[in-house]
Amino acid sequence: MSKAEKTRAFIVEKTAPIFNMKGYAGTSLTDMTEATGLTKGSIYGNFENKDEVALAAFDHNLQKVKSIIKAEMDKRAICKEKLLVYVHVYDNFLHYPFPEGGCPVLNTAIDADDTHPLLRKKVVDAIIGWKDVIIKLVEKGIASKEFGDGLNAEQVALTLIAMIEGGIMISKVTGKVHYRKAVMQSVADYITGLK
Repeated sequence: MSKAEKTRAFIVEKTAPIFNMKGYAGTSLTDMTEATGLTKGSIYGNFENKDEVALAAFDHNLQKVKSIIKAEMDKRAICKEKLLVYVHVYDNFLHYPFPEGGCPVLNTAIDADDTHPLLRKKVVDAIIGWKDVIIKLVEKGIASKEFGDGLNAEQVALTLIAMIEGGIMISKVTGKVHYRKAVMQSVADYITGLK
């Protein structure tokens, strides 16, 4: 890795938590310089603008979550157990090296849905990618007779994503952890009931 690549990675690593907690509009250049200890010139010598830093920060945060999920799924043998990883990870995210501020998909979706087309596209791609992973798991479960042929894989995927992200949002906004736990229990019941 070149010196420039190391500097870019350092900037992303240090600013990613700020973008995830404060959002794009709420993250200032001062926040970025304080987090990195670098000057404005150093940051913008490595990135074209704030947008480029924010996009890289989202990718960084999303990759952290995807790595956690994959590592946990790799420990499971059957599809239903792999789907239950989402419940386990999102219900116990404090026990993992999760991005500061929580789920980057939810945070960025709320922050950028009407205000930042490039970040919105990143979130859309993340959701579609997540949906596709779940669809493949359900289809694999259907092929191995773990699930029945009549199961609509896309509907299962969309339902799981909506329940998980909705539970996180409700818990975060209200400050009531037991709301997240209640929704995650419903997600677990839904997955366990898949036939």
